[in-house]
Amino acid sequence: MPTSTLAPAIEWPAHFHPDHAPVHVVNDLFIPAPAEHIWALLIRAPLWPTWYANSKVDWAPGRSRDLALGLEFEWKTFGVHIRSCVQEFVPCERIAWNGIGLGAEVYHAWLIIPQAGGCRVLTEETQHGWGARLMHFFMPYRMYDGHALWLESLSIQATGGMPPAL
Repeated sequence: MPTSTLAPAIEWPAHFHPDHAPVHVVNDLFIPAPAEHIWALLIRAPLWPTWYANSKVDWAPGRSRDLALGLEFEWKTFGVHIRSCVQEFVPCERIAWNGIGLGAEVYHAWLIIPQAGGCRVLTEETQHGWGARLMHFFMPYRMYDGHALWLESLSIQATGGMPPAL
């Protein structure tokens, strides 16, 4: 599969490769925390709403509380209900999921890159669809700003330690 020139570890499905997607947003932040803390927060989707205000996660009782390869989940972000499935899953290194919502088809990838004193965390998302194009046209920085908030909130949580077990 082709990979992004911005983040070679992301394994983009051809349809979602940044060269072929009308919407592509990249954010990154150095987080002064170990990869294990960052990873635990990213895979515990039911906890996202407690520290990332732009998310609401619908989680079925009795199912695994952490994301895993192939796991399907439903959530709401940017006011849109999304059905997602985890497509990439390399513990403490990378995770990616696809998503389908009203007028949008997305691929959202995260990379955790250990460095001295913490980790560089990169998130990239590409989108297709009339809804994605309209939102990007009328509010071109909305997704970038939302992902910046997600990273900043992730940093605050990760520097505080491991999230609670579910």
